[in-house]
Amino acid sequence: MPCPALPDGFDFTDPDLLHHRVPLPEFAELRRAEPVRWIPQTANLAGFQDEGYWAVTRHADVKYVSTHPEIFSSFLNTAIIRFNEHIERDAIDAQRLILLNMDPPEHTRVRQIVQRVFTPRAIRALEERLRERAGAIVAGARENSGSFDFVTSVACELPLQAIAELIGIPQDDRAKIFDWSNKMIAYDDPEYAITEQVGQESATELISYAMNMAADRKECPAKDIVSTLVAAEDEGSLRSDEFGFFVLMLAVAGNETTRNAITHGMHAFLTHPEQWELYKRERPATAAEEIVRWATPVVSFQRTATQDTELGGKRIKKGDRVGIFYASANHDPDVFENPEAFDITRDPNPHLGFGGGGPHFCLGKSLAVLEIDLIFNAIADAMPGLRLVDDPRRLRSAWINGVKELRVTT
Repeated sequence: MPCPALPDGFDFTDPDLLHHRVPLPEFAELRRAEPVRWIPQTANLAGFQDEGYWAVTRHADVKYVSTHPEIFSSFLNTAIIRFNEHIERDAIDAQRLILLNMDPPEHTRVRQIVQRVFTPRAIRALEERLRERAGAIVAGARENSGSFDFVTSVACELPLQAIAELIGIPQDDRAKIFDWSNKMIAYDDPEYAITEQVGQESATELISYAMNMAADRKECPAKDIVSTLVAAEDEGSLRSDEFGFFVLMLAVAGNETTRNAITHGMHAFLTHPEQWELYKRERPATAAEEIVRWATPVVSFQRTATQDTELGGKRIKKGDRVGIFYASANHDPDVFENPEAFDITRDPNPHLGFGGGGPHFCLGKSLAVLEIDLIFNAIADAMPGLRLVDDPRRLRSAWINGVKELRVTT
């Protein structure tokens, strides 16, 4: 049945749309009437020489696509659903070296190596240092007189510090990592005046920095995680270029996404004061997962069909791009009771904010949950009376649910 509420030309990856809102009403209509729908695009609009993509909006279907990489490939067109229309195909293909854009068996080999970074022991070893940093970040923000930007003063700092601590980036270099990661994802937003070329140059700078780290550890191994990943030249270690692309993925997946989850979470608390009061009083362990569901920092990724197949009653042809919309899946009423409610006691909470399962389920989930818990505990202790000053200023992006500025006051 056609979807009557979706106007002609409506595109869920339009950066002007996400600049203003996540299209939750349109997602709801698609889940009800046409859960797998063809979204036409003019040739090369998204950087691909095709005529559009399939929008997959139901929780069950997003999980199915995510858990069948033999049918739905991340490698063929990468997982990024929309690039700038001027991007060259060579630049897209170069991104296949990132874990996010690999398929098994190569993905399996690299993931088995890098998951050593995220063992429960490794995360526990970071917890006390990150707790101290969270407290220091919030204490510093509290010293602001009048209103301040929550994004730059609070949300951005702990994710950056966590990734830097994890792989041993010196404190003096961490601002560079933050700057490069910002530029890599901000090319759709005219306020930043950052072109696709600047984004690519920033990616190159970050990869080069990480490759130099790897080269240093190969020559002189230390008792750190970089040495563990790269020092031995065998199947159990990363090449220097593989380590470079791993750090690039961390800078975006581990920094940008957690920062936006924290920002959206603070906004949700301040617009749902009863939930903030509940959090301050009880500190439920379920809060971080609900914040991620509510925020869904990555609205969508894509896969490409490796063969003719069927999904949601639609025939998908080999080579078709398939958009998996996590923001829609996380509001599916077949899975979540009252999905429109921000409920920090929600349990169970099978959200897809860390991916839909399968080989690409988020490596850093436990670290992200820890960061969110630590920062909100610190805020509740030191700034319990935080108040909203203005609506958030959103990032113009085709696939990230980003916030550039959130003005608050103590």
